[in-house]
Amino acid sequence: MLAPVVVFVYNRPNHTQETLEALKCNKLASETDMYIFSDNARNEKDASKVNAVRAYIRDFANRAIFHSVKIIEAEKNNGLANSVISGVTQIIKTYGKVIVVEDDLVTSTDFLVYMNSSLDYYQLDNTIWSISGYTFSMKSLEDYKNDVYLSYRACSWGWATWEDRWIKTDWDVSDYNKFIYNYKCRKAFNLGGSDLAGMLDIQMESRIDSWAIRWCYAQFKCGKFTVYPKESKVINIG
Repeated sequence: MLAPVVVFVYNRPNHTQETLEALKCNKLASETDMYIFSDNARNEKDASKVNAVRAYIRDFANRAIFHSVKIIEAEKNNGLANSVISGVTQIIKTYGKVIVVEDDLVTSTDFLVYMNSSLDYYQLDNTIWSISGYTFSMKSLEDYKNDVYLSYRACSWGWATWEDRWIKTDWDVSDYNKFIYNYKCRKAFNLGGSDLAGMLDIQMESRIDSWAIRWCYAQFKCGKFTVYPKESKVINIG
């Protein structure tokens, strides 16, 4: 069974169109179930843009490009973090795996092929936490011989995972008070990027609202890796 693609949209009609039109061109589109989560407006200023996004995604769903398209329109504004956490949790219970795309990502035509192949290949490998479709521009990859590499850091720019990994995340980060002053743990977490520990700090201070930093922290706590492609399957247009 192919993984469903779950798309999160808000108030960017042009970005949303680019994201969905790119997914439409994927080789497995006609065999893939799609779920589009549309968050409601935060304020009156955003309302017209949210309505424009919703008009577009309804038209997109009616074009019968994917195997199925279901739109879930929030009645209130949930914010990105809550939308992703609740939306992924809802869909992953049914399929056991998901591919997730936000509304500012343009994917290559083989994105869904790569994601589904990777989900199948690494499903029973307990060292793997998630699959990333995006890859960073790094000089070290120029002479790298393999198609993929492993990282200590999860990625939110086009990614996939399985239910048994997703449910291990403590979204409350209940051990944060033990982590905050533990230099050894902070240094180890930052092996995935020098910004990680600091980003978790500002998340816990409610200065940002990020599901992704908590997802990265859960990966670190479980001692897992994320698979990245040598050549990126995703461009961020946000």
